[in-house]
Amino acid sequence: MPENVVLLHGFSGTHRAWDGVVARLHPERYLPRALDLPGHGDAADAPRLGGKAITFAGCVEHVLARSPERFVLAGYSLGGRVALQLALTAPERVSRLVLVSTSAGIEDPAERAQRRLADNRLAEELESIPFEDFIERWRTQPLFADEPREVGVLAREDQRRNRPEALAAVLRGIGTGEMDPLWGRLPELRMPVTVLVGDRDAKYLALGERMVELLPEAGLLLAPGGHGLPLENPEAVARAIDGR
Repeated sequence: MPENVVLLHGFSGTHRAWDGVVARLHPERYLPRALDLPGHGDAADAPRLGGKAITFAGCVEHVLARSPERFVLAGYSLGGRVALQLALTAPERVSRLVLVSTSAGIEDPAERAQRRLADNRLAEELESIPFEDFIERWRTQPLFADEPREVGVLAREDQRRNRPEALAAVLRGIGTGEMDPLWGRLPELRMPVTVLVGDRDAKYLALGERMVELLPEAGLLLAPGGHGLPLENPEAVARAIDGR
C-alpha cells in the first residue's frame, strides 16, 4: 500500500512549489498531497474565516483536517516550522518527518523582537507597494543570491499565485519573529527525522546540525543547492522523503 506524504511549502509559495518533487516520487510507493498553508494560494482566505488571524495552532488544525490519518510530513522553510508544530501537537499522526531548509525558531528574545519588527515592515510593504516590486525584493535577498536563474523564474511564478494582503497576514501571524522557539522541545519528537539542507545554505546548515543533535532519531543530509531546494534540487528532496 502506498505511503501518504503531506508537503508544506515555504513563505509566499504555494502547493505548486512541490511539483518537481511530486513528479520524482514513485507513484506505487507514495501518495503525495501538497497543501496550501493559510494565507497562501487557494487558502488565501483561510485566516479571515470567522475573522480570525493566522496562528501556528490554526495552521496545524488546517493541515490535520486535510491530511490522512497517518503520513510522512515534509516541510520547507516556513512549512518546516509548521511541520515541527504539527509533529509536537499530533505525533501519532506523523510516521516520519522531513525538514527542508528550516529552523526551530529564534531563541534570543531581543533578536526575536527585531525579527518581528522586520516582518511587520515587510507586511506594510506588501500592503503599500506593487506586488511585483515586493517579489523582486524578496527574491534578491542574500538567502537566494546564488540560485540559478531558472529557479528564480519558477519561484516568482509561484509567488504570483498569492495575494499580497494575505501574505501580510501571514507575516504578522506566523513570521519567524512570532514563533516561540522549539529547541527545548525537539527531544520530544520520537519519530524518524531527516534534516535536509543545501550545501550553499550556510546559515541553515548550522541550524540543521543543531537540530540533529537534539532530535532523538535524526540524520542530516547535505544536497547540492541553496535555500530553495524544492525548486532547485527536487531530486534530492524526493530522495530524502524516500529515505534514500
